[in-house]
Amino acid sequence: MNDDGKPATQPDAGRQRLDKWLWYARVIKSRSGAARLVEAGHVRVNGARIETPAKTLKVGDVLTIALDQQVRVLKVLAPGERRGPYPEARLLFDDLSQPDRADENHDAV
Repeated sequence: MNDDGKPATQPDAGRQRLDKWLWYARVIKSRSGAARLVEAGHVRVNGARIETPAKTLKVGDVLTIALDQQVRVLKVLAPGERRGPYPEARLLFDDLSQPDRADENHDAV
């Protein structure tokens, strides 16, 4: 037991390592690639540049990720349990970087 009464092996509910979450959410193809991306300073959590792959994420955090061809802004909706298929991974985040489809059709008047 820890000082707070939790078993020592139980992770905090709703929290997860940044590199692991990026891999589970299928943002990056490998966990080591996710760690390299973070270490290179290409990831921000709630606006703060992060260089530690072990940074703990929680539900509600907003990630800004600079990839080769794009910048993605993702809001964490849930921690991952495994690296599953894309439809399952898509439930882990809300993609704030995608343009709203209604706005694209607005100028068709």
